[in-house]
Amino acid sequence: MSEQSRRAQPAPRRVRRLAVLGDSTAVGLGDPVPGRGWRGVGPFVASALGVGPDGYLNLAFAGARMRCVRDTQLPAALAHAPDVVVVIVGMNDTLRSDFDPAALAADLEHVVTALDAAGAVVVPVRYHDHGRVFRLPGPLYRALKDRIEALNGGIDQVVARHGVPCLDLAAVPGAYELSAWSVDRLHPSELGHRLLARGLTEVLARRGIELVEPVSLVCSGGVRPRTVDHLAWLVVKGIPWLWRRGRDLVPHAARILLEAAREGRRARRFAAEPEVAPGAEAGPVG
Repeated sequence: MSEQSRRAQPAPRRVRRLAVLGDSTAVGLGDPVPGRGWRGVGPFVASALGVGPDGYLNLAFAGARMRCVRDTQLPAALAHAPDVVVVIVGMNDTLRSDFDPAALAADLEHVVTALDAAGAVVVPVRYHDHGRVFRLPGPLYRALKDRIEALNGGIDQVVARHGVPCLDLAAVPGAYELSAWSVDRLHPSELGHRLLARGLTEVLARRGIELVEPVSLVCSGGVRPRTVDHLAWLVVKGIPWLWRRGRDLVPHAARILLEAAREGRRARRFAAEPEVAPGAEAGPVG
């Protein structure tokens, strides 16, 4: 690149204030640190952008849904006057019986519009096929995948309309490796949070945001889970969670199975019908 070309390019934008909105993944669940609760993606992004403690605000909370971000987290984020806002939310909505992709897209539209008007660079995420990580029975897997695709469709529309950067979690290298997931298979492990943070900062860098240092993928400072932790989670949390969320997904899964059965009957009926040569009329022979 010539000196003239380098001078023509705008200097990277330095970030002073960062806000993180969303659910338990945004909180940092899956990356525990001794005596300090959860760490996770937020601090990794803040460190990479050179944002100090006074400029970093994480408003996420476990169980948050898209409407929680709009009604509760957004006002506090606007008061923080952030340069960059990371939004990680939507999966909890896919697991509820009142799932409404149009309403989710409208809520995200409101959030992005407000933050964009305030001068912040907003980075939402679109989701991976989580059924490849957390194993579910076939009908429930198809029901969840169907909902994730609907959620992503709404996110894609908002991203295209506003031209904001977006991280596709399915395209993050290592996203489907077991080492990227915590003992519950629902939240990223320390490595998973680092991979998520690296993906977010790379997206931001392509939008002209200055990176002070890349996100390291070398795990350090966290608490490593033991085999007993895996077993304890499965008994205490995993099976009850599957039961609760399975009940929410069952009606949708039943509709998918019913539609598949109808399609199968139509296909068998079509295959059983005799073929008629072009131009010939079907009718009795004799």
